[in-house]
Amino acid sequence: MPRVNPENFDLILLEETVWVLVGEIDLPSYDFSLSQFFACRHPWHRSEQITAIGRFGATTNYDEIYHQLAADGIFLIHSPEQHLLASELPRWYPLLEGLTPKSLWFSEPPDIAILEQAIGLPFFLKGSRQTSRHKAALSIIRSVEDYYRAVEIYQEDPILKWQDLVCREFIQLRPVPSEPTEKIPASFEFRSFWWRGQCVGMGQYWSTSYHWNREEEKAALAIAQTAALRLNLPFVVIDVAQTISGQWIVIECNDAQESGYSAISPFGLWQNLIEEERKFAELHRDV
Repeated sequence: MPRVNPENFDLILLEETVWVLVGEIDLPSYDFSLSQFFACRHPWHRSEQITAIGRFGATTNYDEIYHQLAADGIFLIHSPEQHLLASELPRWYPLLEGLTPKSLWFSEPPDIAILEQAIGLPFFLKGSRQTSRHKAALSIIRSVEDYYRAVEIYQEDPILKWQDLVCREFIQLRPVPSEPTEKIPASFEFRSFWWRGQCVGMGQYWSTSYHWNREEEKAALAIAQTAALRLNLPFVVIDVAQTISGQWIVIECNDAQESGYSAISPFGLWQNLIEEERKFAELHRDV
């Protein structure tokens, strides 16, 4: 995960409603040219303080960026503490316990005996923030040999070595049609974006063809909304999936500033966000 330089960001006022601080990262699943679809204004009086959504990708120096921007009167929608709550499993898990698989985390890899007793085999292994490109061999641990092989790789992997180690209860998810690869098998999983507690976008997580019916969509949104309200953050992503028994669970949470769109329409998401922000501004106009 790279360090980011705020000097490369483009500050825009979207539809005279919400400020967005944009830094393209050359990923089609993340970048979206707002100016091609919405009215965007750039001038900003440096005497005024503003709050902006950051769309400059994931970074290791969010705290530094936040305070550097704040010194210039630009406050990101999430404080450094809120960013960690949205991004790091050890922060969000206590608020979502019961909605998501049982999880333990460690600053150093524990002995496998501890994990066998607490969670059992198989279990799911990941970094406190993310996996390493969804590699199944580093995520689904079925034996002692799998574990120590994965731990050795984790300690050298550029994505994982700086994260705490998270061990999660392995829950069978409803599979969806997909070609066999080295990645975690695709499941009936959906990504949702929540702006001030309202869903502004939801769609399939994996890049393969699957769809939900109305009842499934309602159940998925319900569990995602429960999670979003518990976290109580301005802009959060909740990923949910259906188990083989039909239960919906939270897979993970993320700061929506950093999250890719998956199969969600970026245009529809920003259109919905603008609409919700206008409603919010109207409700708080006289407060």
